[in-house]
Amino acid sequence: MSLYSQSELESWGEKNRALYEYWASIHPAENVLPGRQHVDPIDIPQLLPNIWLVDIFHNPTRFKFRLFGTAHVEAMKHDYTGRWIDEVYPDFSSSKTYSNYVDLAVKGQVSHRSGPASFHIPDYKTIERIMLPLAQNGKDVDMMLALTVYL
Repeated sequence: MSLYSQSELESWGEKNRALYEYWASIHPAENVLPGRQHVDPIDIPQLLPNIWLVDIFHNPTRFKFRLFGTAHVEAMKHDYTGRWIDEVYPDFSSSKTYSNYVDLAVKGQVSHRSGPASFHIPDYKTIERIMLPLAQNGKDVDMMLALTVYL
């Protein structure tokens, strides 16, 4: 399963491409999303510092950091594991990124972005990140698997 062309993938950084290809490879069946139970950290040790997981809650849609890799702790100068994103960033729901989170949560839409870093990452000018949907039952997105590289 691939949502992106080979030429698009080749323009991505190595870590973002590797996580996307790993996620695509662990789909249990066509048109069925992988769940957290399909992700094995042993398969992607070189990516772990840049990985972050977000639990997704519905009605109302809300997001909570489940895991914050060491590269994120270093870049943001804080470990937000276990914290609600809208509490960490009170203006989150009015940010450009919020719609990416909602599209992933509601539609299972993958989000890749490369460009300027957000205001909350003061020491970095550019990032590349990918956000991938996970669904324990294969269809209802309940978690986000994401990776950010800080440049």
